[in-house]
Amino acid sequence: MTTARTATPSTARAINDRLALNLLLDQGPLTATELRELTGLSRPTVADLLDRLGRSGLVAVVGERGEQRRGPNARLYALVASRAHLAAFDVRSGGVSLVVADLAGRTLAAADLVVEDPGADAAAHRAAADRIVRTLLDTARRAEVPHLHTVAVGAPGLVDPATGRLQSTGELPAWHAELLAALRELPGTEVILENEVNLAGRAEYRTGAARGRDDFVLVWLGHSVGAAVVLDGKLRRGIGGGAGEICFLPVPGTTALPTATGCEGGFHGLVGSAAVCALARAHGLPADPADDAAAAEAAVRAALDALGDGRPGGPFLDELAERIALGTSAICVVLDPGCVVLGGEVGRAGGAELASRVERRLAGLSPVRTEVRAGEAGGGAILGGAVLTAGDAVRRDLFGEP
Repeated sequence: MTTARTATPSTARAINDRLALNLLLDQGPLTATELRELTGLSRPTVADLLDRLGRSGLVAVVGERGEQRRGPNARLYALVASRAHLAAFDVRSGGVSLVVADLAGRTLAAADLVVEDPGADAAAHRAAADRIVRTLLDTARRAEVPHLHTVAVGAPGLVDPATGRLQSTGELPAWHAELLAALRELPGTEVILENEVNLAGRAEYRTGAARGRDDFVLVWLGHSVGAAVVLDGKLRRGIGGGAGEICFLPVPGTTALPTATGCEGGFHGLVGSAAVCALARAHGLPADPADDAAAAEAAVRAALDALGDGRPGGPFLDELAERIALGTSAICVVLDPGCVVLGGEVGRAGGAELASRVERRLAGLSPVRTEVRAGEAGGGAILGGAVLTAGDAVRRDLFGEP
């Protein structure tokens, strides 16, 4: 016979505290009456938890609700966002972007740093990492932040879920690993490493185009191509962190096959920035010879500008959508996510126009019905996802969340 178990008083208090704190985080300042209405808790329980959270420094009275009568019921309670601080990194091959934020995820200060290629000089790679950490600490001091509770880092490559180590799938500079080591030396600071596209997927899930969907795939179209897979509301990384490395996906239309150390013959060879720029030039559209993500973004915007005036924007977008659909169809027939979000520089530039063309072509390639949406998290999707990830970690610690 199974014995029924009820929550202990301490467990019930912890659950109620988390409920109130998350409401204050999501909705801003609330009165005790509003907390009672939103939580369904009794007046004494709400009064007790507000007193307890006030003594812990997580909640404070910030004013009164004007439309209510004066007195205890009119007091406005708010999360003390300065109770803990976090930082987020978007690490690229040529530099980093970083933000320092409070517990509510509000950006307090930001910085960008270009890192020149140090070559094979190991000491120069470590010096570059030290310079980035100094920039982080200087940025925090500028925001009057004395300590960082958690730092979340988004970087290209495979992040092993078991060890947290970064494995390059291309030519990543050595200072990436040195930066992680230097950050992990900061006293009392938790460092979280995550694949950059996974962070962008988290941003689309929480604040962007995939809000309200527990199943979707973000296809990131930038310098290369990658994917973030969310199924049943959970980010799926795979055993070795390789879920979503679709740049290696063999597809028709390339001149070779991918290898374990190179994705040029894979999906990357069709929709990476160099391929997008070459396709634009073939259609008579301007494309910067740099062939980087910014050039591919500009080429797509030029194609959109050319629509409707007889210039070759439409055929270029059709062929680009055909290429994107080829790789995306493989994802859909295996995972059936029901929704694909196009992100990255190319996906962002193409917007709803490119998304609709990919959806139409996808419908002809796959029996699995799939909606295609343009990403909404914008150019800061990786940083935004890193802030969300760091914030979740801080709340698990301070709020006692599971």
